Amino acid sequence: MDSDTESYLAITRLQASYADVVTRRAWAELEPLFAPAAPIRVDTVSRPVIELVGASALGEFIEQAIAQFEFFEFVILNTVIQVADETSARGRLYMVELRQEASTGVWSNAFGLYDDSYAYVDGRWRFAERRYQSLARKIGHERADVFPFPISFT
Repeated sequence: MDSDTESYLAITRLQASYADVVTRRAWAELEPLFAPAAPIRVDTVSRPVIELVGASALGEFIEQAIAQFEFFEFVILNTVIQVADETSARGRLYMVELRQEASTGVWSNAFGLYDDSYAYVDGRWRFAERRYQSLARKIGHERADVFPFPISFT
């Protein structure tokens, strides 16, 4: 296996680990997935943009954001990774959140896109920077809210 293939595989494992940690709400396990002081930008489109630094801040944010759901699963739909060299890569990850609100039982889906930078740090690939934007949100039987595709992510 060449280094590009090995890096691609390691980064897809990183992405899968992130999805697993968030689904299980295992916030303490986020830390080794991120480079120290990694900047994180969350744009849900319907609320002001949130700027965070590091895995701990991200875990606290997500924990509060999904607290009302009795069911929550983070599902990776597709991913594109471009390995630049042995220590850096970029990628896009398309995802959907499957969720059910505990108090009402209302089911919802939230579709989004991550624009990521990856760094090879201390012998493993980590998220060096993450930018997220919502693409669509469907709650109950209502028509979905569909948001413009982020031009800066292409």
